[in-house]
Amino acid sequence: MKMPVELVWLLAFTNLLMIRGESNDAICKDHFKLDPRPHSVSILEFGAVGDGKYLNTLAFQNAIFYLKSFADKGGAQLYVPPGKWLTGSFNLTSHLTLFLEKGATILASPNPSHWDIVSSLPSYGRGKRYRSLINGDNLLDVVITGDNGTFDGQGAPWWEWFESGTLNYSRPHIIELVSSKNILISNLTFLNAPSVNIHPVYCSHVHIRKVLIETTVDSPYVLGIVPDSSDNVCIEDSTINVGHDTISLKSGWDQYGINYNRPTTNVHIRNLGLKSPTGAGISFGSEMSGGISDVTVEHLTVQSSLVGVAFRTTRGRGGYIRNITISGVVLTRVDTAIVADGHTGSHADDKYDRDALPVVTRVLMRNFTGERIGLAGKFTGIGESPFTSICLSDIHLETSSEESWVCSNVSGFSADVTPEPCQELMSSPSSCFAGGRLYGEELSYYSW
Repeated sequence: MKMPVELVWLLAFTNLLMIRGESNDAICKDHFKLDPRPHSVSILEFGAVGDGKYLNTLAFQNAIFYLKSFADKGGAQLYVPPGKWLTGSFNLTSHLTLFLEKGATILASPNPSHWDIVSSLPSYGRGKRYRSLINGDNLLDVVITGDNGTFDGQGAPWWEWFESGTLNYSRPHIIELVSSKNILISNLTFLNAPSVNIHPVYCSHVHIRKVLIETTVDSPYVLGIVPDSSDNVCIEDSTINVGHDTISLKSGWDQYGINYNRPTTNVHIRNLGLKSPTGAGISFGSEMSGGISDVTVEHLTVQSSLVGVAFRTTRGRGGYIRNITISGVVLTRVDTAIVADGHTGSHADDKYDRDALPVVTRVLMRNFTGERIGLAGKFTGIGESPFTSICLSDIHLETSSEESWVCSNVSGFSADVTPEPCQELMSSPSSCFAGGRLYGEELSYYSW
């Protein structure tokens, strides 16, 4: 008896998810070991005062400078005991563990003069920005962890300056690590970031797990975790409630990202609880000019958010978003479950190439459920570069909108999806196959 083509596609789709899931699972499993450092000092030894008022920037800087001498001796740990440790920005060093004890809070100074001003990242253009609170450049083997210690960005003044347009430079992040490798961030709480909470950029082998990230609802464009032009990234077992996107994958802005040419690739995101009243649970772009590929996302709970899953780009970005697998998503009280928008985002300057058209293709989404959803999906591609091979399976959403799906300049296939998607997403299953393969994966497992 001949098997219906839709069922063949569903089985093949499931097989692909298993293959991809197994390959990307190694990213989370094969992180470097958290071995104890042979040397440890307390920030108290450098004159720090944990009263929330004394400025400890120099104490942190001196402690890190001292610990550099242990880099070739197995590394060292900087211990932060209970207390409120006010500080401006400071840099880390290689082979270092920064450990925040339970009850320890590193408070970011709300005074802009306590933050260095540095050049913009090369994949984002010209100009200046405030250096982040915790920084690292070209580092190896860095652990930022604790017994649920806290980073408090004290972002409220920054949010007011941002909204009033009185800032001369871009807002700082809490943690930014640049061109670094073997990074572990775990068992911490992040509160009230001025902008981004955790920003690994041009990094490799980054593992972020068991973090709680929160800001107030009115925090403007505050993001949770932003893997940016980075590879082999694992984000897992965490809760993120922020004003804008909770997880946002990026890779540079317009011609600067195209020229820098470093993609975000080989990323595994799993087991997260997400909330974003003015943004998305997880987003791709809109700054994606270096490319985003080979991303596995699974087991997300997204509630009380503007968007569940978002793909954003625009003419002039160039780059690509491709080979994305998202499964096991539970949505509650979300305005639009899935958005793919080819007309979103501003430009770094007026020198971008209008003919640099982004490519969005080979996106697979499966096993979504949703309650109290407004719109199921909105897909608006670019006329000269439509979104292709958008493939949906086992998606069931309870929507309140009469028009559940909005589609233009997009093509793909769907099976077992309610409410019924637009015709553009109900084309031949061949749109999800290529030459006997499903997006390049061998399908010899099936012999019909």
